[in-house]
Parts: sequence; structure tokens; C-alpha cells
Amino acid sequence: MKRKLKIPHTYVIVFSFIIAAAVLTWILPGGEFERETIRIGGTEREVIVQDSFHAAEKSPQTWQVFSALFDGFADKADIIVFILIIGGAFWVMNESRAIDVGIQSFLKRIRVLERFLFFRWLGVDRIVITMIMLVFSVFGATFGMSEETIAFIIIFVPLAISMGYDSIVGLSMCFVGAGLGFAGALLNPFTIGIAQGLSNLPLFSGIEYRLFVWVVINVLGIGWVLRYASRIRKYPEKSPVYETDSYWRGKEHIDMDTLEYHTPRSAWVAFFILLGGMTVFAVAEPASTLRIGNSEYTFWFLPLITLLFAVTGVFTLLKSVHFFILNLLMFTIIYLIVGVMGYGWFVKEIATLFFVMGIFSGIAMNRGANTITKLFIEGMRDILSAAVVVGLAGGILVILEDGRVIDSLLYQVARSMQDFGKIASVSMMYLIQTLINIVIPSGSAKAALTMPIMSQFSDLIGISRQATVMAFQLGDGFTNMITPTSPVLIGVLGVAKIPYERWVKWVVPFMVLLIITGWLLLIPTVTMDLSGF
Repeated sequence: MKRKLKIPHTYVIVFSFIIAAAVLTWILPGGEFERETIRIGGTEREVIVQDSFHAAEKSPQTWQVFSALFDGFADKADIIVFILIIGGAFWVMNESRAIDVGIQSFLKRIRVLERFLFFRWLGVDRIVITMIMLVFSVFGATFGMSEETIAFIIIFVPLAISMGYDSIVGLSMCFVGAGLGFAGALLNPFTIGIAQGLSNLPLFSGIEYRLFVWVVINVLGIGWVLRYASRIRKYPEKSPVYETDSYWRGKEHIDMDTLEYHTPRSAWVAFFILLGGMTVFAVAEPASTLRIGNSEYTFWFLPLITLLFAVTGVFTLLKSVHFFILNLLMFTIIYLIVGVMGYGWFVKEIATLFFVMGIFSGIAMNRGANTITKLFIEGMRDILSAAVVVGLAGGILVILEDGRVIDSLLYQVARSMQDFGKIASVSMMYLIQTLINIVIPSGSAKAALTMPIMSQFSDLIGISRQATVMAFQLGDGFTNMITPTSPVLIGVLGVAKIPYERWVKWVVPFMVLLIITGWLLLIPTVTMDLSGF
């Protein structure tokens, strides 16, 4: 009898990468660049000093592979705590069944559109998937949405399951959508802003061609997801996550016809407390400046949001506490956008925002402090496996850094492209950035590490610095969706209950298509006279 091949557990796969990284610390020579701190766009960044590479005694890693989990936890503590808080907050909210009510209400309304021939021909579900992915792509392209997508997985995976798809489609709506935008990077200050600043280029110059690139990437990416979604709708058992999706399919779905609509007094208490707090912030910060790329927009955003919350809060409370909690979720997302674009919020502030959302969801449902605490702990327990994998994946980079081989790797591959022609050189830059992104998934860190060198090489070989930035942009974007060193990828997979190996099975052909497309889009940057290049 033929023995069935057993797929390793996600933890085993990630730990094998740690071992491989340790092996590299024995093979690669040690070396390092000198670094200096400069200001770029008002933010201090540590960058490489040109021509400062020198050999250094390497530190081969041995027993450290076993301490990598501890070091990874310490290095990625912010992402891990973020995941745990998100899991706890949404568990409290989910206990109210508000998200189920929202999904069922949404699906009921969009099904009405199927009565119209035009929408029936386009496919209402396809329109929904496309619009959601485009929204997140814009977020990724303008303010670099990445870690924030973890919080949306718990919304879109159940939505996709309810629509007859799988968890991969749900994850694609937000994570892949944001990833496509991140690769397009129209105005992303964390990638394009830093890369152009380090290359002494006008910030966000060359946006005309990057807009074309963003459109091409999105048409290709969204088309791929829609094609997959259509196949899974017809043949659900062909999904690589069909078995693991039993977790989501097994969740009890709410019956809208038997739902008891009610609004406890505690929901009104929660509303007035939140409204009072929002009013205080609106008075303290009447005008907010939102930054989109190199543009700034100042307006009374917080007072306007407070006014809208006052109106919609009363309206939803009169209908049912479930809709009030959904309204609370919507305004949490609005505050997230304003906070990120206007006040530089990151995972700590966003986690705090969702933590408050979870607590007041429980209060609105008239749950006591002990019950809310119990639900929060249950949510963290449910999401704990995702947090552990993030810590384990963080250990990969720690091993390479402690082994002192990352700079050597960068230096050797950068030297290798000095004798190539323009197309071959920009192609090699693209390949280098793609490979480095597997090891260093942080766009801003990789820009600070590589652009001081790459921009100088581009001058020597006759390639515009804008083309070098484009090679960095595309090389930085795509592999974020597959590299096991990315805490965001590991986080979203953990929340969606998708094993890493199943995700790889689905995403590899997609990555090949995107990488080839990225390479083809790079060729005009060295063969055509493009604006800003």
C-alpha cells in the first residue's frame, strides 16, 4: 500500500528556514557596512555609508537556532501583541453576532441586484470582490497598508465563506488587494518616499508611469483572484483549504428571520461614553492634516466624524444593538484611516483602537466585566497559534543578522551587475531586490539598506535612478505575499486558519505571473523616454 505523503506542520516549515539561515552563516563570508543616520521626509533613517563595506569576523550560528523563537518573539513583539489584542477584541464582538448580522444583511441586499440583467451579467459577487480589493489596493498604494490587514481577515474570510468561496478568497480581498497596491506604490511614503529620498529624486516623481504599473498589476491580480473564485464556487472541494475551512463552515450562522432585535440600556450608555470621548478629541484637535503621498489635506475631520457618529449611533440603536456594534466597527476603521494618514499611527495605536472597540461591544451587549474578560482571553487563545508562528518567523532574520552575513550578501550581489547592459542590469537589480525581500520583508528597512548602493551603481552603468527605484518597488512588493519571514503574511494566515504550505501551493503560480509581469514593466524604464525617468 502506497504511503501518503505527509505535509509538514507550518511550525516545522518555518523552523526549517531557521536552520537554513544558520547554515548560511557558516557558508557566507562575514562583512558589514558602516551606517549613518540622516533625515528623510522628516524621519530619521539609518543608511549605509557609500564604499564603507569591510570584512568582519562572522559569527556562525549553532545552538542559536533553538533560541530563535525567543529572539523572534522579542523582535516582533509589537506584531505579536497586535495579533493577540485583535483576536481578543473581535472575539468579544463576535459573541454579539453583529458581524454575522452584517454579513447576512449585506448578502441579502446585494442579491437584490441580481434582478437586473446588467448586474447579473457582470456577477454581483465578482463586483463585490473587485471593489473590496481595489479599496485595499488604494490603501496599500497610498499609505502602505500592510499590518493593518490582519484586523480585517476576521471580517472578510467569513464573508467569503458565506458567499460560497473559501478562506483564500476572503484573505485575497484585503491582504492580496493591499499587496497589489503596495507593489504599485503610487504614493507610499514607506517605500517610494524613502527610496526616492535616498536617491536624491523629487518625492513621488515619475508617478505617471507608476500609475500605469499599478493599473496593470491590479487588473492582473484581481483577474487571477476572480478566476480562482469562480472555479471554487463551482467545485468547492478543489480548494487547497477545503478541509481546514471546516473551522469557518462549522460556525453557526445566524437566522435573520428569527433574530431578536433589541437594544439594552447599556448600549445607550456605551454610545454616550464614546460620543463624549470623541467630542473631547474633536475639540482638542479641531483640524487634522491627512497626508497622501506628497500632498496634505487639512480639514475638520474629527468634528465631522463625531457628528456622523452621533447621528448614525442613534439611528442604529433605535434599530438594534447589533447594528450599533457594526456602526462602531465602521467608525473604528474610519479612525484607523485618519490615525494612520494624519497622526502616524502604527500597530500600538491601532491595537488600542480595536481594544476599545472590543470592550464597548461587550458593554453594549450588557456583558459584565468578568464576561468580557473571559471572552477576550478566549479570543487570544484562539489566535495564539498565529502569534507563535510570527515569533518563529522573526527568528529567521535574527539568525542572519547575528551571523553578520546580510551585508556580505548585499555587497556581493550588488557587485555582480557592473558589467551588464541596461536591460540586464535593471533585471539584475530587480532580481536582487526580490531575493533580498525574502530575507528582509520590511520595505523601509530594505530601502535604507539597498538604495544608497543601488542608486550609485545606476549612475555608473547609465541607468536612471528612477528605474532603480522602480526595480526596488516591484522587487519589494510581490514576494511579501510568500516569504515566511514576513510577520504580516504569517499573521494573516494564522488568523485565517490557512496552513502556510497550502497557501504556498496556491500563491506560487500567482507569484510567478506577477514577477514576470514586473520584469516586463521594468524594461520600458530603460528603453523609453518616460516622464520622471
